[in-house]
Amino acid sequence: MLFIDYSSAFNTVIPSKLVTKLITLGLDKSICCWIWDFLTNRPQAVKIGNHLSSTLVLSTGTPQGCVLSPLLYSLFTYDCTARHSSNTILKFADDTTILGLITNNDESAYRDEVKSLTSWCQENNLSLNVSKTKEMIVDFRRRHVDQHSSIYINNAEVELVSSYKFLGVHIIEEVWNELQHSYNFYKCTIESLLTGCITVWYGNSTAQSRKALQRVVRAAEDITGSSLPSIQDIYRSRSLRKAHSIIKDPTHPAQGLFCLLPSGRRYRSLPARTKKT
Repeated sequence: MLFIDYSSAFNTVIPSKLVTKLITLGLDKSICCWIWDFLTNRPQAVKIGNHLSSTLVLSTGTPQGCVLSPLLYSLFTYDCTARHSSNTILKFADDTTILGLITNNDESAYRDEVKSLTSWCQENNLSLNVSKTKEMIVDFRRRHVDQHSSIYINNAEVELVSSYKFLGVHIIEEVWNELQHSYNFYKCTIESLLTGCITVWYGNSTAQSRKALQRVVRAAEDITGSSLPSIQDIYRSRSLRKAHSIIKDPTHPAQGLFCLLPSGRRYRSLPARTKKT
């Protein structure tokens, strides 16, 4: 993963290139002219207390704090897309991240994506802040092999980090171990309580009780980020495992129930005390 940082991304947008892209996207020309007039020849000054700076006329960038600026920037970067199917480019306002899936230690597509993004930035007058751009590797293999060489942008090395705060969420490189620990914790402490002696009581439980138990499983899936077996599936698998163990044990009191009747079509069943139609 490559977390891109731009130097004053909103301030470096060229209005002429933005309007050209808006026309390409099919935006009405009258609206494009209005946006052009809005972004060019903008008088700007800074006031601190009773002191006012001299006025500066700007014809580049989008106004800071303007509600329209994030939208215009998103439209400006619409053509910044991944070239390889194994890569994904995530964009949120001026935050850009390259996700590359590397298999068989082949990083060619990922590195080519970085070069492509660098070229796109140069063509669109966006300056990459290499010192704040970070790279992180999440290795899902059981055995980690350190074969990754550094990424260079504009002859500057990108720092490799073990954690990064992305859109308010801390991402760590050992995410696989964290997920595995959460899964093991669920299996040992929660699932064991939910499914204790399940072959005895689950068959006679109400639909409401089953839904309540399944809600706990769904909540655990959201927390662990992994798919967990449903209570119904656990009941089915454990019932089958119990039945197989009874069949293999000739001394078990219920072993006779798993013997076929002389007809060869049905198994014996326990006699019911009441008659039901």
